Amino acid sequence: MTATDPTGAPVAHGLEDEASVLDAADPLAAHRDAFVGAETSLVYFDGNSLGRPLRASVERLATFVRDEWGGRLIRGWDESWMQLPFDIGDAVGRAAIGAAAGQTVIGDSTTVLLYKLLRAAFDASVAADPARVEIVVDRDNFPTDRYLVEGIAAERGGRIRWIDVDLDGGVSAGALRAAVGPETAVVLLSHVAYRSGYLTDAATLTRIAHDAGALIVWDLCHSAGSVPVEADAWGFDLAVGCTYKYLGGGPGSPAFAYVAARLQDRLAQPIQGWMGAADVFAMGPEYRPADGMRRFLSGTPPIVGMLAMQDTLDLLEEVGIEAVRAKSIALTEFAVRVADELLTPLGVTVASPRNPAERGGHVTLSHPSMRAVTARLWTEDVIPDYRDPGGLRIGLSPLSTSFAETLTGLRAVEAAVRAES
Repeated sequence: MTATDPTGAPVAHGLEDEASVLDAADPLAAHRDAFVGAETSLVYFDGNSLGRPLRASVERLATFVRDEWGGRLIRGWDESWMQLPFDIGDAVGRAAIGAAAGQTVIGDSTTVLLYKLLRAAFDASVAADPARVEIVVDRDNFPTDRYLVEGIAAERGGRIRWIDVDLDGGVSAGALRAAVGPETAVVLLSHVAYRSGYLTDAATLTRIAHDAGALIVWDLCHSAGSVPVEADAWGFDLAVGCTYKYLGGGPGSPAFAYVAARLQDRLAQPIQGWMGAADVFAMGPEYRPADGMRRFLSGTPPIVGMLAMQDTLDLLEEVGIEAVRAKSIALTEFAVRVADELLTPLGVTVASPRNPAERGGHVTLSHPSMRAVTARLWTEDVIPDYRDPGGLRIGLSPLSTSFAETLTGLRAVEAAVRAES
């Protein structure tokens, strides 16, 4: 019989009881059954890299192949497909990033969209003030972000201003304030650090960039669908995020781009393709950019790749991002408590912020053996991922991950660390 307190609420004794109590009280628990594979014994700690698919997406994809692609064929472009990047983009805006309609579109890969927006922002800043030739970025930003900055700086004759950060943290307001100035053209930052899970104060950092006269591009890959984002309210200029993590788009699903309405006609994106032209089917002798978000497209939209994310976006709109964030905090707080009890005695450290207000949806555990530990766990159907130096990431997707699953996985981590140490 489960023990209860004077109010009749269950009282946890030990980690298993605590996980059971938390799952019983979880208002999002019922949604776990909507995901393919959630009923199995596999422990999935990598939702911050690739989310589980929804069962609804299985039917959506099959129906599309049979009825739309197979049934309507080329007519599908006129009937709905040409509009789909904008309709789904607006759904991303509503459900995940706090953006009004007409500012978000589904386009290319994250890398390509980041290139487009970062290059466009740099060129616009230089055109307005030729002294602004610096791109500000931190040394621990995701590799794509850093590599793109290096390439654009070389391509456009710019300079890079690097921000040094603690690998267990991220870019602080003080660090950004010290890096920007009259020579700053554009700042590129991640809202949630991919390695540590550090959650920046995006509103404050945006103001700092603007106070310096610069534009700012936000990488939302590790935050969209996991933590609240208010792109409009926080004054974002531009943002890019992937859709295969917390937005459930599937492997390689196309990314989204956000461009504030006030900037859309001012920016010239550098990959001029037919889909971004003012009249797509004019096939004219010269390129004239479309108005609005269409000008940030280049080639034919990847329709099949943007189908599955619609189901996750529908679910996010139903439950609300604040409820998702509350569950995310509860999951990561539980993971940290379990790590302190089970893993700290083995020399494992929590390489993520302990303050939940400064932590996104994943927790990184650091130990010299974590590369081997990760490889061992994968053979046991426990799936985290590894990031140098010595970091095992626990990615907890609030809609599909339970507290019991989290505990089972962390007990497996404990056993693997013992075996590999």
